[in-house]
Amino acid sequence: MQWFLSLAPWLQALLCSLMMYLATALGASLVFFSEKFRDGALTALTGGAAGIMLAASFFSLIQPALGYPSALPSAVTVTLGFLLGGAFMWGTDVVFSRRTADTRRRRNRLLFLAVTMHNIPEGMAVGVAFAAAAGAPETVPAALLFAVGIAVQNFPEGSCVAFPLRAQGMSRGRSFFLSQSSGAVEVPACVLGALAATFIGGLLPWALSFCAGAMVAVVCAELLPECFQKKRGAALLGVIFGFCIMMLLDVALS
Repeated sequence: MQWFLSLAPWLQALLCSLMMYLATALGASLVFFSEKFRDGALTALTGGAAGIMLAASFFSLIQPALGYPSALPSAVTVTLGFLLGGAFMWGTDVVFSRRTADTRRRRNRLLFLAVTMHNIPEGMAVGVAFAAAAGAPETVPAALLFAVGIAVQNFPEGSCVAFPLRAQGMSRGRSFFLSQSSGAVEVPACVLGALAATFIGGLLPWALSFCAGAMVAVVCAELLPECFQKKRGAALLGVIFGFCIMMLLDVALS
């Protein structure tokens, strides 16, 4: 532990970001060991992804965003950021719809984009936490625990992105690649957050709330309609279970 404490904040952030990424990759790698699921199981997994993203939008993004200082009142900043994120995903959906008539392919792109966007400010927040602890070494364990909490929640998140992509017709290799790539962005984001902590504070609530709006838009427009059209019971259980897992991990390990 003393060795870790002696490192520069950006190196601490780098090591923790690699741990967070590996957790996502491990969760995504489960797609290689699965056989073909029944429709009910696939519906439950899609619902689980929706539940995780809904919980993450509040507990990992909106709630922390309200705690950061900004030029505007926090509630106004978060509301505007949320609206911008939803509008961005609506515009992205329109562009994808014009480029391809394949609804499944468009949904895959939106899901990947939403989760990737969510991981960028999440990684930045961890980096900022380590930078803030530079002047107070006694707070480094709290920043480390924060990173561990993100890593723990990344494991089921990796699975709940890879499996729906697989269910929508992607190969196992491509499903894994896209899912782990969504977590890989946390590495540069975490280091950037640590290096730029002196001026990133004002931008962080906008980034967090923007990504929350984007995630909720994807869940409501794509994931929930798809899974509830098939098996409502399995979809409902998946959403509730996924939400509870993310909520428990965020609250217990934050």
